[in-house]
Amino acid sequence: MENELRNTAAVSLTNSVMRRVYFKMFLAMIVTAVTSVFVAGNEAILTLIFSSRVAPIVLLVLQVGVVLILSGRIQKLSTGTASLLFYLYSVLTGVTLSVILLVYTASSIAQTFFITAAVFAAMSIYGYFTSNDLSRFGSIMFMALIGLIVCSLVNMFFKRSTMDWIISFAGVLIFIGLTAWDTQKIKYMTAYADESMVGKIATIGALNLYLDFVNLFLYLLRFFGDSRD
Repeated sequence: MENELRNTAAVSLTNSVMRRVYFKMFLAMIVTAVTSVFVAGNEAILTLIFSSRVAPIVLLVLQVGVVLILSGRIQKLSTGTASLLFYLYSVLTGVTLSVILLVYTASSIAQTFFITAAVFAAMSIYGYFTSNDLSRFGSIMFMALIGLIVCSLVNMFFKRSTMDWIISFAGVLIFIGLTAWDTQKIKYMTAYADESMVGKIATIGALNLYLDFVNLFLYLLRFFGDSRD
């Protein structure tokens, strides 16, 4: 009886944390979308950011810095500070992604978003409910991600269109896999965490899934996006 009560409590806690993860992620997506639309519609801000070589670099450094702080110091941060940094990151991402509103048509962006949402939901559900241990699979996906980053950097210099398509296809597959793995990882983290860490787990979990969604969306946009030109 006691074991059943513990199991019930554990399942209830896990479900509660997952709801908070998805809510935070959804809220961050809204912040990103609103920021992107605002920046894309403001010529002064666009000129300030994208007419300078320094501004995009500073923006990238800030984004990487926030992710590193959240990932490396989550246990030392307060729950409120962690949440604030996460939403700050979503704002910075919105500024960065504003350029896609100028490059692609609104209809193709919307279409790609809904495709991404459907794929993401399917893989996240699979990651949550599957009885298979995805940790080994996730490690392979993480190594593949590092390879993808290296190939992308190399292709920036050689600019081979064939390689660009291969990278895009690989990116879609990698982030589909990472979505399932990250979902299962959050579930396992919750099972072994005390209640004082619940808020922080929800934030770092939302960040991981947010990154999976955004990157999956960007790679799919290479296939489904229609240029304004």
